[in-house]
Amino acid sequence: MVHADPAPAAASLLASWQIDLPAPDHVPRERVVDIRFAMGGEANDLLDPYAETDRLRAPGVPRLLFSPYGFSDKTCGTWCVSHYEDIRRVYEDNEYFSTKGVAQFQLLAGETFPSIPLGIDPPDHAKYRRFLNVHFTPVALQKLEPKVRALAVEMIEEFAHRGEVDIAHDFGRVYPVRVFLDLMGLPFAMFEQFLAWEYEILHSRDHARMGAAVTQVIAYLREFIAEKRKNPDDKLGSYIANGEIEGRPLTPDEVIGMTWFLWLGGLDTVASTISQMFRRMALDQALQQRLRDEPGLTNTAVEEFLRMQPLVNSFRLVKKDLEWDGVTLKAGDYITCLNSSGNFDPAQFPDPRTFDPARPVNRHYTFVGGIHLCLGAHLARRELRILVDEFVKRVPTFTVKPGADTTVVPGLLSIRNLPIVWTPAG
Repeated sequence: MVHADPAPAAASLLASWQIDLPAPDHVPRERVVDIRFAMGGEANDLLDPYAETDRLRAPGVPRLLFSPYGFSDKTCGTWCVSHYEDIRRVYEDNEYFSTKGVAQFQLLAGETFPSIPLGIDPPDHAKYRRFLNVHFTPVALQKLEPKVRALAVEMIEEFAHRGEVDIAHDFGRVYPVRVFLDLMGLPFAMFEQFLAWEYEILHSRDHARMGAAVTQVIAYLREFIAEKRKNPDDKLGSYIANGEIEGRPLTPDEVIGMTWFLWLGGLDTVASTISQMFRRMALDQALQQRLRDEPGLTNTAVEEFLRMQPLVNSFRLVKKDLEWDGVTLKAGDYITCLNSSGNFDPAQFPDPRTFDPARPVNRHYTFVGGIHLCLGAHLARRELRILVDEFVKRVPTFTVKPGADTTVVPGLLSIRNLPIVWTPAG
């Protein structure tokens, strides 16, 4: 059998992405590309919203590309890696790659405290992680589970008899946030304001609006911290406000750095996962039925939902010059791990585009990797497992409401509204 040379096809594919935008002098022009389709900013209506990222791993396409567009709170460009093993290298090599500057939206408000623990490198990272892990261990979450399950059941039973719900707006964005606010000791009365602020910070893409929202959030959180110092309780927010590390009280920057980071990360990641999870199930009734017929699949099914819905592409700061894939990464460059591609790398996941609720090995990067693995990963998994368990017990086969928009922006807050319908039992 004669095999076609992949090089011409790869060259043609790459040429279709290449753009003439400014980039640092050490970046080869042929590596400067428009790959925003993989960065979570372009909407589509595919069953698998991340399907287009397979192009990044086509034979002959360089493993390191450069996107010249601003990202997160940054105005500069970033190197990008899209293969599973390359992403692993970035997450695990703390000698060359730093989290300094990650999720530092507070800089837009003139604040200089770090986001803790994400924005802290070893060895100091470990002490903050140990301090916070007390509230996120499996033992601690086991105690929380009855309350989370009761909340899920209560919310589902409010609409199960109606035969319709906007699963994204009326359930997905509410259920995990109620869990988070209770965990922190933050008032549910602030729910809508919190989400409005977070939308401005993560999705407005306007630095003035982002900075204004950050300013308001931090002012609120500092008042919250002061109140918890006067009137401590058993919640996580109070634990941080009155916390000690290595026999000394936390500094004001440490307290606001932890409180701010948890606030930023606790409001919409699980909400977006729920919306995409129910979109997939609503478009695949056979999958729904299998989850009803085989409740023992819940854990592995949730892991597969997570793998196939990598909401966040996490970046790192290059600490010192590095030669890699024929190019030079300079100290001060940024490099983004395209989890939106790595989670579908066939070198790691057999048949990666097939949703397999029984997939036995599923070491995905939806919760990132290395020492900065998401602090709330265990909580998110528990919330999703409880939800799948209780939903399929109480709601029969459901579909997307006819005429509803099923467009997804493959990233955070990816679906604002998704009405689903079913025939109520009885």
